[in-house]
Amino acid sequence: MARSVYSAVVAAGLFGASGGAHAFDTNAAKPEKSSPWAVFQRGFDAYKSGHKDEAVEAYRYAAENGQIGATWKLARMYAEGDGVKRNDYEAFKFFNEIVAQDVEPGSPEESYISDALVALGGYLKNGIPGSVEPNPVAAQEFYMRAAANYRNAEAQYEMGKMFLKGEGGMKASVRQAGRWLQLAAAKGHAGAQATLGNLLFESGKVVRGLAMMTAALERASPHDQPWIRGMQEQAFALAGEADRRTAIALAEDMLAQGANP
Repeated sequence: MARSVYSAVVAAGLFGASGGAHAFDTNAAKPEKSSPWAVFQRGFDAYKSGHKDEAVEAYRYAAENGQIGATWKLARMYAEGDGVKRNDYEAFKFFNEIVAQDVEPGSPEESYISDALVALGGYLKNGIPGSVEPNPVAAQEFYMRAAANYRNAEAQYEMGKMFLKGEGGMKASVRQAGRWLQLAAAKGHAGAQATLGNLLFESGKVVRGLAMMTAALERASPHDQPWIRGMQEQAFALAGEADRRTAIALAEDMLAQGANP
């Protein structure tokens, strides 16, 4: 299914000839006969030293010569505007190059494929203005591949949210959403823990749900803290005093034990 989506994206003309990787000046940047892996390592050293322009050129050469890790680094740099001007479409194309490799689960390179699938899911879910139209169905297929084949926690979390809202051509199902959220939460995904906690709270499991949201808030990244805090505070305001105290104690136990609820 994911292959058909990839073919459809190509057929739709999303991969124009412009903006592709340029040839790397092998004479200027490396001795002759250096392997792509050696150039990739030089690029990584340049990146760590703050010479990101040199890193980009090294990564381009290594990527053009089959180094999937170099392709992933380029994709991430363009996606985050790290050392280059942010360009989501360039990142989108590099991520697609990675996914086209179709690396088998268990391969040393599976983390690159897994991350690229999640990134493509996000781009297709939201679209890229002027380049890629939103396509929730295609997004769901990429998320599903990462969630099921590579057990990616972020993809499992995204699947849970899509089942909650009935997105991506799927019928809304709290049960299916809970299944995916549990898988992500067990891996320590704070967003999944908070969302699952809210579901438990709304289903009447007040203490457990509130405790999970409270623990998730402490574990969450700065990016996720605002929405988790809003959800937790709303639930906290609705809970009785006894339930609040019990939930706080349970959350402290979860955090102290490092437990993933």
